[in-house]
Amino acid sequence: MESRLEEIEAKLSLAEDLLEELNKTVYLQQSQIDQLKNELAALRDQVRTDMPGESQGTRDEVPPHY
Repeated sequence: MESRLEEIEAKLSLAEDLLEELNKTVYLQQSQIDQLKNELAALRDQVRTDMPGESQGTRDEVPPHY
């Protein structure tokens, strides 16, 4: 009975370590996702700022050679 209890405690300890590692991984991944979202928003703003004359309507116009 004592050995079974020790085995269960060892498995629990390993499970807790694994859970901690998974939590760290998820935290790091979420941090990267947040950073990428911010960078994407900044790039969108930059593209909108760099092309003030561009609009959806001008894209649909027929080129002058037609």
